[in-house]
Amino acid sequence: MNLTTIAKQLIVPAFIIFTLTSCNQVPKEQEIVEEVKVEEIKPEIPEYFQLRPEIENVFGYTHAVKIGNDIKISGAVSMDANGNPTAIGDFEQQMINCYADLDKILKHFGSSFDDVVVENVFTTNMPKFLKTAAYRNEIYTKHFPTGSWLGVKELAMPEFLIEIELEVHVK
Repeated sequence: MNLTTIAKQLIVPAFIIFTLTSCNQVPKEQEIVEEVKVEEIKPEIPEYFQLRPEIENVFGYTHAVKIGNDIKISGAVSMDANGNPTAIGDFEQQMINCYADLDKILKHFGSSFDDVVVENVFTTNMPKFLKTAAYRNEIYTKHFPTGSWLGVKELAMPEFLIEIELEVHVK
């Protein structure tokens, strides 16, 4: 036998054995995909909360909505239970009233200002807001959220000087 014949006799069976055994092997990428378990995804049902249902129904909004661990809170303004502006002309008191309403909403969801991740402030008088912004140190005792301070031409009613909206993430 010559060397070419011996090589053919060894190579052909080796190739067949390699082909047959490699057909039974699962590629590594496929192994990884098979190991990943798909968890059941449950739809999150929104929980709506109205602070002043009669007023909110008339104007067509909900003050807060919780979906999963996140809560979106509409802008709070200084108003009474009948929807009338309060603390007219008193910027600082309007700010205090806004935070008092926001606190009620947070407590409804078992949350606090420590869970706030975004705070957006809308005001018709930015200089007055900047003078009273230090009040926020009494509200946010652990950390400040992200957010924006926006000077606007007007709010829903001309007596409103400030409106504060929040986004919250609870653990």
